[in-house]
Amino acid sequence: MILSLQGCMAVGKTTAARYLQAHDPQLHVCFEDNAAVIAEVKHRGLDKNCYADYLEIQRLFLQNEVRRWQEVQKYPCTVMDFGAEEIVFYTLHYPKSKGLDWGVEELRRALAPELAAAQGCMPEHILFLDASDETLRTRKEGDTARTRGFFEHYRNQLLPLKREWFRNREDTTFLQTDGLTAEQEGEAVLRWCTQWIGMNR
Repeated sequence: MILSLQGCMAVGKTTAARYLQAHDPQLHVCFEDNAAVIAEVKHRGLDKNCYADYLEIQRLFLQNEVRRWQEVQKYPCTVMDFGAEEIVFYTLHYPKSKGLDWGVEELRRALAPELAAAQGCMPEHILFLDASDETLRTRKEGDTARTRGFFEHYRNQLLPLKREWFRNREDTTFLQTDGLTAEQEGEAVLRWCTQWIGMNR
C-alpha cells in the first residue's frame, strides 16, 4: 500500500512525515528527493518558461516519480512525502498559474507516455494537509531552515488550483491543521495512516 501526504508549502507535511518515521517503525517513509532532476535541469540550462524546455523538465520529473514508486515496491506500506500525484498536478497546472498559454489538454498530448506512466504510480489514498493563509505564513516564517522563495506564488496562484484539483479526487481526504501543534498534526496523520493500513489487512 502506498499513501501520500499533500498540501501547500509550510503546512507541516515533511514534519508530519518525520513524525511517522519516528513513531511507527512499520511504516516506510519516502521523502521527496528531486536533487538529481534539479541538477540535470541546471546542467542542461533548461528554462521552465520556455515551452520546449518545460516539456523536457517535466519528463525528467515524471520519470523520477516512476523510479521512486519502483523503489518502494519492496515495502508493505509506504507513506510518500508528495507522491506521483504532485508532479502530475504540477505538470498540468503550473503553466496556468504563471499565465502561460499552454493548455492542460495540449500538455496531456505532449507528455502522454510520461503522464500515463506516472498515473500508474498513484497512491491508494492521499491526505491533503490544509491550513489558512495566516497559518501557512506563520509556519513559513518560523521555518528558518528553508528560504521558500517560491512560497508567495505557490500560495497565491498554485494552491487554489491545487485545492480544487484534489477536492475532485475520490482518493483524497482533507485535514485542516489550523491550531494544531506539530505533535498534534503528526498524531492526526498517524491515525489516518493506521486507519487505511488496518482496513487493508
